[in-house]
Amino acid sequence: MARKPNYDYEKRRKEIDRKKKQEEKRAKKREATLREADGTTDDTAGDSDGEDDEGDEGDEEDTEE
Repeated sequence: MARKPNYDYEKRRKEIDRKKKQEEKRAKKREATLREADGTTDDTAGDSDGEDDEGDEGDEEDTEE
Protein backbone atom coordinates (compact mmCIF):
# COMPACT_ATOMS: atom_id res chain seq x y z
CA MET A 1 0.00 0.00 0.00
CA ALA A 2 1.36 3.43 -0.99
CA ARG A 3 1.92 6.11 1.58
CA LYS A 4 -0.58 8.91 1.74
CA PRO A 5 0.93 12.33 0.97
CA ASN A 6 1.15 14.77 3.85
CA TYR A 7 -0.59 17.81 2.36
CA ASP A 8 -0.32 19.81 5.58
CA TYR A 9 3.47 19.55 5.47
CA GLU A 10 3.59 20.62 1.82
CA LYS A 11 1.25 23.52 2.49
CA ARG A 12 3.32 24.68 5.48
CA ARG A 13 6.54 24.41 3.42
CA LYS A 14 5.01 26.60 0.69
CA GLU A 15 3.92 29.18 3.27
CA ILE A 16 7.42 29.30 4.76
CA ASP A 17 9.00 29.69 1.31
CA ARG A 18 6.53 32.43 0.39
CA LYS A 19 7.22 34.36 3.62
CA LYS A 20 10.97 34.01 3.12
CA LYS A 21 10.70 35.37 -0.42
CA GLN A 22 8.57 38.30 0.75
CA GLU A 23 11.05 39.14 3.50
CA GLU A 24 13.96 39.06 1.03
CA LYS A 25 12.02 41.37 -1.28
CA ARG A 26 11.30 43.78 1.59
CA ALA A 27 14.95 43.75 2.67
CA LYS A 28 16.09 44.49 -0.87
CA LYS A 29 13.60 47.36 -1.13
CA ARG A 30 14.77 48.71 2.25
CA GLU A 31 18.39 48.66 1.08
CA ALA A 32 17.48 50.46 -2.15
CA THR A 33 15.63 53.11 -0.16
CA LEU A 34 18.60 53.61 2.15
CA ARG A 35 21.00 53.88 -0.81
CA GLU A 36 18.71 56.44 -2.44
CA ALA A 37 18.65 58.47 0.77
CA ASP A 38 22.46 58.36 0.91
CA GLY A 39 22.72 59.42 -2.70
CA THR A 40 24.35 56.21 -3.91
CA THR A 41 22.73 54.26 -6.71
CA ASP A 42 23.54 51.11 -8.65
CA ASP A 43 22.85 52.77 -12.02
CA THR A 44 26.55 53.05 -12.85
CA ALA A 45 27.55 49.63 -11.47
CA GLY A 46 28.05 48.14 -14.95
CA ASP A 47 30.02 51.11 -16.29
CA SER A 48 33.63 50.01 -15.78
CA ASP A 49 35.40 52.88 -17.56
CA GLY A 50 33.67 55.59 -15.54
CA GLU A 51 32.83 57.70 -18.59
CA ASP A 52 29.39 58.94 -19.51
CA ASP A 53 28.32 57.09 -22.66
CA GLU A 54 25.20 59.15 -23.34
CA GLY A 55 25.28 61.48 -26.33
CA ASP A 56 28.42 60.11 -27.93
CA GLU A 57 26.86 59.36 -31.32
CA GLY A 58 24.56 61.32 -33.61
CA ASP A 59 24.71 64.64 -31.78
CA GLU A 60 27.03 66.29 -34.28
CA GLU A 61 24.24 66.82 -36.81
CA ASP A 62 21.99 68.63 -34.36
CA THR A 63 24.64 71.07 -33.13
CA GLU A 64 25.57 72.45 -36.57
CA GLU A 65 22.42 74.54 -36.99
